[in-house]
Amino acid sequence: MIEILDLEFMQNAFLAGTMLSLVLAVVSFFVVLRRLSFVGVGVAHSAFGGVALGSLLGISPTLTAVGFAVVVANAIGYIGKQGKLSTDTTIGIFFPLAMALGVIFIGMSDQYNVDLFGYLFGNILAITRQDLIIIALLGGLVLISTVLFFKEMLFVAYDREVAFVSGMPVAFLDHFFLTILALSVVISMKIIGIILVSALLVIPGAAASQITRHYVSMITISISIALISTVGGLLISYYADLASGATIVTLASFIFFVAFTVGRLRK
Repeated sequence: MIEILDLEFMQNAFLAGTMLSLVLAVVSFFVVLRRLSFVGVGVAHSAFGGVALGSLLGISPTLTAVGFAVVVANAIGYIGKQGKLSTDTTIGIFFPLAMALGVIFIGMSDQYNVDLFGYLFGNILAITRQDLIIIALLGGLVLISTVLFFKEMLFVAYDREVAFVSGMPVAFLDHFFLTILALSVVISMKIIGIILVSALLVIPGAAASQITRHYVSMITISISIALISTVGGLLISYYADLASGATIVTLASFIFFVAFTVGRLRK
């Protein structure tokens, strides 16, 4: 364990993983509570279009991914509410569209950029000090915003109709949550990958919901599961020479099944 911390890339990975766990665990609580798991999947995969666009334009893929993911997330929310289509159908439109645009942008690029696939599957070797600063800034923004609007978002999550009748800005809160969901996806891309980030947007909250229904305990357990999954997954991946993102998600899934079993036994 001590020798791992002597390696700079592992130091970066552990720091990024810890910050990432805090952010995703809190967002996961609301994703599970509002039953928006598939929205998380759609937004996560749509970020690939933004990454590819940044590579094509020669600017920061993170910057373009933020814009792309935020626009797609809010478009899904708007069309799902205003149109005659269900949210699932809307996601089914934007999901392949964003991925297709990503493929087109890659095809338009003059050179093949292997780093794009690091965003898809995660690459702890690619985590830099600059990435840590970005994760800290965007992650801090997500957490602070969530704390500021926590009660309002919790109210809407538990009873949307009553919140609307009470005069709460439900539409604003919906788009606000979709925006912080998109930001959470973007800051997670490099460490676990776009393909796997949707798992950590769901599993910690889902596992916690099997054990408790009290929101304070649920958030605490969700954070604990995310931290154990990320740190444990990184350790396993290092010693077993396995892909870090896949190892993290596999460990998180194992913890979910344990929590599910414990929940069934308690009942």
